[in-house]
Amino acid sequence: MKKLLALVFAAVISQPVLADIIDVEYSRFYSHVRKLGSDDTQALQFAFGFLRVGEGRLCDINTATIVTDKQQMPLEVSPENRFTVPTEKALKMAEAFIRIDLAERANVCDMSVQLETKPEFVKREYTAEELAMLLDNYRAFFNEMGSFLSFMMPSVEGLMIHFEDDELDSLIKDAPAINNGMLMLDMDWLNKGKGIELPQKPLRVTAIASKS
Repeated sequence: MKKLLALVFAAVISQPVLADIIDVEYSRFYSHVRKLGSDDTQALQFAFGFLRVGEGRLCDINTATIVTDKQQMPLEVSPENRFTVPTEKALKMAEAFIRIDLAERANVCDMSVQLETKPEFVKREYTAEELAMLLDNYRAFFNEMGSFLSFMMPSVEGLMIHFEDDELDSLIKDAPAINNGMLMLDMDWLNKGKGIELPQKPLRVTAIASKS
């Protein structure tokens, strides 16, 4: 019996660690979010996650918390395993860090940064003016980032609307169809100045961008 227990114990302690808690300097996040400080990009945000190496999915996050010497502030983690951080220079000066409790090993999860619309700008119906505003926000961001290195920055060629169901296919009146959970609104369609009604509320709106 003792030998059996010893074998069981040895098997347990030899199992690989399947979770990790990592601390990432707030300054790494601040270097991104501070780029969205102008009125021209007020509809945009950066969402952060960790991409599972070799699998093309996001690593599961249990919790994410801002930690300073004086306090801890929990961050909301979306069902998609992304989170946003506030733009606070004081947190950078205080040398704060983000403590991320991963449900997976840290050495298989690489940080992922996504530029997207804020939640208040995600809805089922858009007027032509609202779509133009989102497009202008993305153009303003890339223009500001490319003011000195414009040849390296992509150009905005439309809007991409993402849905939670990545297998969703649906026809939309007077608009391109949804294919595999994505709706591509290119400049040819946007220049017609039409609004759009979607079959369900999407996850986010991002830019269609490519290098010229």
